[in-house]
Amino acid sequence: MNIGIDIRPLMTPVRTGVAEYTYQLLDVLFALDKTNQYFLFYNSSIDVSSLIPKWEQENIHLVATRWPNKLLNASLVIFKQPTLDKAISYKLKAKSYLDCWFSPNLNFTTLSSKTKSILTIHDLSFEFFHDCYSPKDRLWHRLVNARRQCERADIILTPSENTKRDVVEFYGVDERKVKVIYPGVSSPTTYNLQPTSYQKKYILYLGAIEARKNVGAIIEAFVLAKKNDPQLLVGYELVLAGPLGWGGKEIIAKVMAIAGGSVRYLGYVAPEDKPALYKNASLFVYPSLYEGFGFPVVEAFVAGTPVITSNRSSLPEVAGDAAYLVNPLNVSDIALAIQRLLSDQTLRLHYIAKGKARAAQFSWGRAAEELLSMWL
Repeated sequence: MNIGIDIRPLMTPVRTGVAEYTYQLLDVLFALDKTNQYFLFYNSSIDVSSLIPKWEQENIHLVATRWPNKLLNASLVIFKQPTLDKAISYKLKAKSYLDCWFSPNLNFTTLSSKTKSILTIHDLSFEFFHDCYSPKDRLWHRLVNARRQCERADIILTPSENTKRDVVEFYGVDERKVKVIYPGVSSPTTYNLQPTSYQKKYILYLGAIEARKNVGAIIEAFVLAKKNDPQLLVGYELVLAGPLGWGGKEIIAKVMAIAGGSVRYLGYVAPEDKPALYKNASLFVYPSLYEGFGFPVVEAFVAGTPVITSNRSSLPEVAGDAAYLVNPLNVSDIALAIQRLLSDQTLRLHYIAKGKARAAQFSWGRAAEELLSMWL
């Protein structure tokens, strides 16, 4: 079969959630499948080839176009042209069209009617949390028209049952065409786990610095926990790591003002550095307001770090009984969780063991095999 894959999520120097999902899933998929022909599409008016992973297999073909993105996107929205599957065939001077097109994330996409469409919807945060997106991002999501793309798709993939329910209920999609494929998690054994440069004990948050991630509540809970039990948190820092999202600079300014020198912001952390950062943390705190899956929670499980996370959206589904669940809107609840997991060694060991067992249930190999079966 001839399969087109949209790899535009990989055109960024900083590989965050969607890009990591795209890379890890495709990397394992291509290791499994040497038979089907894969045509990897991306578009940029500038040369971004250095950012694209190099898969050197005979059945993998890169198809790069050099249109200005604004021009291409406008044409796709207004004229429904070019159909990307036919554009690939034209580019390759092929006589046959693609059998299937896989979009690992929403993007401007128009396909001919005969090409099977498989689309991943990671979450609907852009529908439920408008204030967490910039005006530019809100316009982008309106123009990309996720509802229409869900109607056009033959199969919609979601990373959790929670996101499946959101898609079915919010867009009125037939639940029979929405399939849940849980992502995997990268093993830390592939990295050199050197100790972090921090000599102090620390509590960790890793993720985008934005309102939806509830970073402000983390700092407030940290300050409250120190107030409630000063002796328990002597010598502890709160370490925040991750790229700045919409409003991120303002969030960092506020939290630094509240907590002073006991909070450290690291900025974006490269994938190879994350495992050690998780492993050396005393706790991982992730009280996000909404997640389609929540990769950092499972990454912390793998590292053997106790996790505090939200009792909202997909997070209870992903964490199971392996994390301490809190109401993300209740700062006192988060502070109490911090105090309990720092003071109760039996409870810490319980969540560490549960977390490692839970992480083992998420496999990129299993996810790739399930995706492979979708081509048929």
